[in-house]
Amino acid sequence: MRSTDFCLSSEGADVILATSSDENFPPENITDGRSDTFWTTTGMFPQEFIICFHRCVSISKLTVQCYLVRMLRIEKSMSKDPVDFEHCIEKELQYKEGELQTEEFSLPELQATHLRFIILSGYDAFVSIHRLIADGIAQEI
Repeated sequence: MRSTDFCLSSEGADVILATSSDENFPPENITDGRSDTFWTTTGMFPQEFIICFHRCVSISKLTVQCYLVRMLRIEKSMSKDPVDFEHCIEKELQYKEGELQTEEFSLPELQATHLRFIILSGYDAFVSIHRLIADGIAQEI
């Protein structure tokens, strides 16, 4: 089986919830596969978004490209609907001014139909999520 990036809209991923909305920087930018487009928060924390895969996927590595994110929590759900989330990881991300943050999470055998990303705090009032890369293989349901 080939490895796939499940966080691409071309692979069927959708951002089904985002707590902030700016028409110039919409949540759909997270799944377009580009690092030069992004979703931005509109102030205040926590902020969150949910990615739906529309099928069960097995993720081995998750990469988050973002800017000014301090504390990030990732949760997963195996339900058909975005409910019953379970805690996966929570981490304080390092920040260097002027540089995109790229954080890799090794998640052996993580299975999910939805991932919820909760930005608990930032290094500024506004943060951005540029791209997610979820490497893994599709599961038969």
